Amino acid sequence: MRLRILLLGAVVAFLVAAAPAASAAGGRNPQTAGLQVALRAQGLYRGPIDAIAGPDTVAAVRDFQRIQGLPVTGLADARTREALGPLGRPLFGARTLHRGAFGWDVAVLQFLLVRQGISVPINAYYDGPTLHGVRLMQQRMHLRGDGVVGPHTFAALIRREPVPLARPIAVKVHTTRGHHHRHRVLTAAHHVVRAGESLSSIARRYHTTVSKLARMNHLDPAHVLLIGTRLRVPHVRHGHVATPTTRVAYRTQSVASVRSLLDRWAAHYGVSIHLVRALAWMESGYNNHLVSNVGARGIMQLLPSTFRFAESVLIGHHLRHDASGNVRAGVAYLAHLLRDFHGNTRLALAGWYQGERAVRKHGVYKVSKTFVTDVLALAQRM
Repeated sequence: MRLRILLLGAVVAFLVAAAPAASAAGGRNPQTAGLQVALRAQGLYRGPIDAIAGPDTVAAVRDFQRIQGLPVTGLADARTREALGPLGRPLFGARTLHRGAFGWDVAVLQFLLVRQGISVPINAYYDGPTLHGVRLMQQRMHLRGDGVVGPHTFAALIRREPVPLARPIAVKVHTTRGHHHRHRVLTAAHHVVRAGESLSSIARRYHTTVSKLARMNHLDPAHVLLIGTRLRVPHVRHGHVATPTTRVAYRTQSVASVRSLLDRWAAHYGVSIHLVRALAWMESGYNNHLVSNVGARGIMQLLPSTFRFAESVLIGHHLRHDASGNVRAGVAYLAHLLRDFHGNTRLALAGWYQGERAVRKHGVYKVSKTFVTDVLALAQRM
């Protein structure tokens, strides 16, 4: 009880603080990861979820504020977070987290899990994989493995990596000198890990081997490669090295292409674009490389059986197992559910989450109701 009271007092103190948030060690403020996730869902931030308030994050915050008619300050204040909708609140540390929770604080939790080498999606939804990751983290920290992120788990996380709890997030503009310096250090001998990358894909890109990359960076190839990690890579010919500019262009194309695919197939099947965007975000955070612990794959997180049903029954021909094929199969299946449930979006989403037969036989499960509510809330902002 005493720990709960102390933590609540810390939260309240941070909530009323007016000073800009200080970055954590190494220039990272984990709360900024929540901001980056919210901005990515809006299609404005295309960089890695790294909790560093760099130029890309600054530009995205300002773009969002302009779109919403807010003062363009670069500060993720209460008005800006409110305008971000369900992904803009609450800040990490303001509530106890259970499975089914959705929001900014869940995104921060997922970022912290990934930082500790626990592979979970960063999509702001406390789903099954996130629950498994929290229990693993609690086991490592010798805590009760109940999957509940309450005072004891918060305290253990804060000791391991300080987090400014429930505090305004300042996104500061880097000076020209600092910006130039940042680009100078990203030379041909380094690579910053992006979402979906692995040692093998990076090795192919730089024409080297996994073992050589692992030795150069003192890594265990069997461990998860953390987003934002700065790797040393072999010196290769100029034409084979991505400069900082081409890295930014690649990230832009990656996120933009996912949203384009979602919009294209939503229009093709006559399904709400906003609903498709929200569902894909909840499932994968727009990550086509994501594979769940039950084998669901890609942007729409389709089980192999669902993919086969979509291509053989709903579409009538073979689909490639790429991002476009995954999105098309997923949207075709969503359109099928909407038809079968006579346009009832809530039942269709429940059928997506727990299975059409289970909805008809047992009704909507409690956990499905949470998922449906969160998807529909997010669809209003996307």
